[in-house]
Order: sequence, then structure tokens, then C-alpha cells
Amino acid sequence: MSNEKGIYSSEYHDQRDDNGLPAAGETPVKMSAGRYLATRLSTLKPPMDKVENPISLLSSLTLKNWLMFLCAFLAWTWDAFDFFTVSLTVKGLSASFGVSTKDITWGITLVLMFRSVGAITFGIASDRYGRRWPFVVNNILFIVLELGTGFCRTYKQFLACRALFGIAMGGLYGNVAATALEDVPEKARGIVSGMLQQGYAFGYLLAAAFARGLVDTTPHGWRPLYWFAACPPILFIAFRLCLPETDAYIERQRIRAAGDNVGKTFVKEGKVALKRHWLLLVYLVLLMAGFNFMSHGSQDLYPTMLTNQYNFSANAVTVTQVVANLGAMIGGTTIGYLSQMFGRRFSIICISILGGALLYPYGFTGSKAVIAAAFFEQFCVQGAWGVIPIHLMELSPGSFRTFVVGTSYQLGNLVSSASSTIEATIGQRFPLPAKHEGKTTVLRYRYGIVIAIFMGCVYAYVILLTFLGPEYKNRSFGIANDEDLQEATGHEAMEAVHGLRSPSKTDDISRA
Repeated sequence: MSNEKGIYSSEYHDQRDDNGLPAAGETPVKMSAGRYLATRLSTLKPPMDKVENPISLLSSLTLKNWLMFLCAFLAWTWDAFDFFTVSLTVKGLSASFGVSTKDITWGITLVLMFRSVGAITFGIASDRYGRRWPFVVNNILFIVLELGTGFCRTYKQFLACRALFGIAMGGLYGNVAATALEDVPEKARGIVSGMLQQGYAFGYLLAAAFARGLVDTTPHGWRPLYWFAACPPILFIAFRLCLPETDAYIERQRIRAAGDNVGKTFVKEGKVALKRHWLLLVYLVLLMAGFNFMSHGSQDLYPTMLTNQYNFSANAVTVTQVVANLGAMIGGTTIGYLSQMFGRRFSIICISILGGALLYPYGFTGSKAVIAAAFFEQFCVQGAWGVIPIHLMELSPGSFRTFVVGTSYQLGNLVSSASSTIEATIGQRFPLPAKHEGKTTVLRYRYGIVIAIFMGCVYAYVILLTFLGPEYKNRSFGIANDEDLQEATGHEAMEAVHGLRSPSKTDDISRA
């Protein structure tokens, strides 16, 4: 989006509006800040690219594409499973360690806080050494730390395990996005992006199901859920070791190897990327903060609203949550698919407007009919999210794709980690008559209006930021037109690897 000469925008070579301004599209070009802002409305026009039916698109994936996607999807699903194990066992954990429920939720907060450390560490490692081995190390940490949590005997041990777990969890998102999407045919990127993102909702459903079957069904209480959670990553490691690196990474590594030192070239790429794209990196963090506020703001306090304000039973809450997550999975896949036709920004803005319109039934329906509202609201929330993996991939500098995708996502998550606290604080301004459960007095609040106010602001923020941001739809992930890599390595190395000319013995490629 920015460099020392101006602002990066995007355009289709064959598509311009009546004023000659660039339409939405793929190729970054430099322009002044004023001209960039002037193109925000014109570039929002849907490109209306011809999109095949979903079955045809999915059939265009090769066996390698499918295996890479499946491995990434399973790992991302289990990342969510591992995260939700704490939320689903708060009562048992507090009883075992002799602390309050609030103290246990610090375990969730620590995971969110340390995710950024993992995103930076594993993101850089994945861009430098490939997607495979950082993925393997990630999952080894999942195994060790989930087992460790299951054997914790004190509250301090529990917090230590969850803090380290946050580092492992933070390192996975950028890696799985690159693994699943880098080599996918351009026309199938949207639908595959939507499918990948919904691994998170699927992970929640699996965690809820296994918690019902494993928690408090043996003398070990909550611990079997964590012991079980440590097992599937063994299979993911074996699966990933059987797969190669992505073609895009292999191609980029060949260019680096053509220079005098791969490590020095990588560092030089980082300097070039930071110099040319620092403003874009800031934008992506701000955008992901909005998206994470969107998901946390619509989900974290919702079960509390159903029980506290509308007196739903535990089973009714579970059913509503399951239906909402089904809506999320369908929405993410559907809007991800449609973004290939309508563009990334247009799709996000439209589904966010629809989500805002559904806030009233989502927060103000006190009967079982709220199930329908929950389904469609999460359809919209995760519909917008379904565009995110491929949108971030297309916006990110090629040399640091894993790092940028993972770090922007996790820093945004860190910013939004206070969502439930903010909503709970606002909720105190809207009290309801207290209810009595035996000798206990339960304070009640109108959380529905709180969620509506909070989410209305979040939707407006996401719409505004998406409108102002760039879009590089269908941007090539190859290195042929990668100006960052050319600047870092020199044209000689690029030409030598691609066979544009044969390097002689006297070529001084070390200039790269």
C-alpha cells in the first residue's frame, strides 16, 4: 500500500472506469495518496469475474492441492479444538486448582497475549526454512503442552502451560494459510479460503462434542479431554512429513540460492519488504483487529446473554451455539466463493451491512426463534471471515507471506482480547431485575442491547477500513513479477534461475 514514492493501489489491465481510474484488481501500482483515495469508490465496483460452479472449481484442484489443504484444515481445526478446551472446562479447572472462574479465564487471556510471539517466531521460520518443519514443531508443542495441561497439579503450572501454548497456537495460522492456498488455482482461491477459515468453527463443534463425552465421565474429571487433544497432532505430523513444500516456496528458495548466501538474501528481502510495505502492514493489523472484535463481540458474551437475560437452559444454549456455528461454516464457504466473482472488498462490505441489519433479532429475541437469528448472524460474521485468508495472502509481500498473515491476525486478536470485558462493563449500564437461585442472588443485565451497540460500532469500523484498503485479487503468488525479490536479489539471479539467459562463470551474482 505504501512505499517511499507513494501509495500502492490495484488495477485490472483491461478494466477501467469512465474517468480512467483503475478498477478493482490485482496489479499493484504506485500513485499519490490523493489519487489513491479518489479511487476507493471506483475500485469497489465488482469485477464480475466468471466463476464456475463449486464442484467444477473444487475438481480443478490437483491431488497435491487437496492433500495440502486437508492437512492445513485439520491442523487449523485442532488449533480451535485446543483453544476451546479451557472454555469448556472452566468449572472443573477452578475446582481442581481451588481458584475462581475469573482466575481460570486468565489461561484464555494468556493464550491470546502470547499468540503474537508465536506468529512472529514461526512466521519468520516458515518464510525462511519452509512450511513443513515449522508446522511439525508447532504440532509437537501442541502435543507436549496439551499433555502438560492435563497433568497440571497447581494453578501456576496451568498458567505456564497455557502461556507457552499461546506461542504454539499463534504460529499456526499463517503457516496453514500458505500451505493450503499458495498453489491453489486462482479461480478456486475464494472457495478454498472460505473452507479453510471454517475449520475454526468446526473445531469448536468437535470440542463441544468431545467435552460432553470425556469431561466428568471418568474419575479424572476434566483431564481426559486434554489427554485426548494431544493425540491427533501426531497424525498431522506424519501427514505433513509425507507432503512436499509448496511450489511457490520452492521457486522462491531457488532464487535465494542463486545468490551468495540464502540467509543474507532473506534478511535483505525483509529490509525491502519493511521499506516498501510498512504502511500496508499497519493497515492489516488494524483490519484484523476489527475482524477479531467482530467474532469475539458477537460470540463471547452471547451464551451469557441467553442464560442471564433470557433464562435459556444449558441444553438450549448448546443447541443455539451449534446452529450458530453451522451457519458460520456455511457462510464462510459461501461468501469466500462469491468473493471470486464480486471481489474481496465488495464481499466483505456487503455481508457486514447485512450482519448489521440482523443485530436486532440477534440480540432482542428472547424465544427459541433466536436460533434462526444466531444462524444468520454468524453466517454474516464468518462469511466476512471466509474472505480473509486469501485476502491477506494476496495483500502480503511474497517473501514474508506467512509472517505477515499470521502476525497481523494475531496482533488483531491481541487488540480484541478485551471484547468480553468491554461488553460486560457496558452491560452494567443496562440492569434488569435480579433473580434468585436458592440462596444466591444473580444480577441480570440487558446484554442484547450491549451486543447490538458494540457490534454496530465494529461493523462500521470494518466497513470503513475495508473501503479504504487495497485489494490485489488474483495476484500471482509466483516470483516472476515480484519486485521486492528482484530488488533484494538482483535481476541477474532472477534471470539465471528462470533461464532468461545462461549465467557465465564470470557473472557476479554475489551482488544480490
